[in-house]
Amino acid sequence: MIKSMTGYGKGIAELSTGRLTLEIRTLNGKNCDINIKSSLLPKDKELTVRKILTEALQRGTVDVLLTFEPKAGATARKIDAGVVENYYEQVMAISGQVGLGTLPKPDYLEAILRFPDVFDAGKQESIPEEEWPVVEAALREALKTLDAFRSQEGAVLYADVTSRVAKILALYGEVESHETERLDAVRERLLKAAEDLHVKLDPERFEQEMIFYLEKLDINEEKVRLRQHCKYFMDTIDGEPYPGKKLGFIIQEMGREINTTGSKANHAEIQKLVVQMKDELEKIREQSMNIL
Repeated sequence: MIKSMTGYGKGIAELSTGRLTLEIRTLNGKNCDINIKSSLLPKDKELTVRKILTEALQRGTVDVLLTFEPKAGATARKIDAGVVENYYEQVMAISGQVGLGTLPKPDYLEAILRFPDVFDAGKQESIPEEEWPVVEAALREALKTLDAFRSQEGAVLYADVTSRVAKILALYGEVESHETERLDAVRERLLKAAEDLHVKLDPERFEQEMIFYLEKLDINEEKVRLRQHCKYFMDTIDGEPYPGKKLGFIIQEMGREINTTGSKANHAEIQKLVVQMKDELEKIREQSMNIL
């Protein structure tokens, strides 16, 4: 069964200092374009992560987000004594210059401790080497849930595009029902034109010319090729694990046969059917862009 390139997966790693949440979001793309949005991932592990993602996801635009939630007390906010001391010295110097006098030390400290940069937030700088196996397990868990998401979306895509291929074949079947009527109408128009122009036709020569003319309007080859392309589409989507790119090429060939049928139609009802087939094919094309 095919898979969509759209998906979402999440894995959680319980580290000694807190919880690391790893999220993966994917959208459609021609190649595997990976964007890692975090400074938590060590540089020496980034290549490993990219390799794991590429092997698992094959294609698509991939966004990876890592967020860290520290444990209570493990990375508590700490006062930076050096910053506090520097601020205190500056405040004391300024108060003397502007004639404020000397306030009790606790009052100054209370004000200085309200400055935002006197506290060290205790952020997790990067993932420790010894805890990497836990993070890798979370990464693979995120990929597992993402793969399940992609499979669900793929089932929806499969039902949609295959039903539209069947619709195109049914519409072409209706085209065939107008074939005899179309050719008779062409013959009648030519005879009517000759009659209006008061041209006397040689019956034998007229039939020969009609044969040449109708050969140019014949759509039997287009009919055969379109059915072959539709069969190839179904064989590919049913038989290959990642058929997305190939389906795009097959859709181009299907469109070529439908367009040629329209240019040869010379019949109002057939033209309407061709427009409907083009509409169905365009929807297939849009959906196939998201097939892995």
